[in-house]
Amino acid sequence: MPQPLSFNPSGPPFIELQSVDSTNNYARQLIQSVYQTELPVRQSVIPDLAQHQLAVFAHEQVAGKGQRGKVWASEKGSNIVMSILINPYPLRLTAQFQLSVCAAVALHNFFIKYTGGDASIKWPNDLYWQDRKAGGILIENIVAGEQQDSSANPQWKWAIIGIGININQTNFSPVLPNPVSLKQITGKNFDPVVLAKELHAIFIEKYNSLLQEGFENMYTQYLTHLYKRNKAVRLKKDNRVFEAVIKTVLPTGRLVVQHAIEEEFDFGDVEWVIG
Repeated sequence: MPQPLSFNPSGPPFIELQSVDSTNNYARQLIQSVYQTELPVRQSVIPDLAQHQLAVFAHEQVAGKGQRGKVWASEKGSNIVMSILINPYPLRLTAQFQLSVCAAVALHNFFIKYTGGDASIKWPNDLYWQDRKAGGILIENIVAGEQQDSSANPQWKWAIIGIGININQTNFSPVLPNPVSLKQITGKNFDPVVLAKELHAIFIEKYNSLLQEGFENMYTQYLTHLYKRNKAVRLKKDNRVFEAVIKTVLPTGRLVVQHAIEEEFDFGDVEWVIG
């Protein structure tokens, strides 16, 4: 594994890496080390094991992962590329969408602090500014008990929340339909590490609020900032492209749209047609 440049031993744990294949992969390796029977002894304050609410930040990610098996490409040293580890207890496995909403609301709250507005959450958890994508979230869950014993209740052991936000990058691959960065919006340069630590703190605040206050308020914030709510968009399901009005997102995470009929979709059932 790559050796961290720095680690914050006080306050929210934050690992800073120079380069990594994927921060989600690095986080997964930390989690796997928890279950190893023997660990090497290292004279270092850098953690060998996963910790609840630990963030892994990388200046360069050479094999970043996006939703639906896509690649998340990020210019070296220009953006927020970070994964946050969560031990989701006491949330139940059925509450996975609640964690997704929590992360999306945290990103939105962080971003509007610098843009002043025009930011929204595109279902399920992309960060948009106007009609352009500024960031995204990929959550990978580690569940125990679902394969070893079919009669046992699966236990949600860990969630790895991968976050990518365009900060200073201004040149993007032409294959990306609608990217935008904070610099393009504001005309200013930012320190990605400083912003990543700020976003990390905002997420922890939102996550603690979810546990203490429940899902209702977080869900209301999500719907308030839902991209294209009550507006017509183009969607694609299998080989069918159709226009529909975005009505809402259910607490379970299903998207509700209206065209000739009302339909509901799970993530992965339908994709947006951009451009």
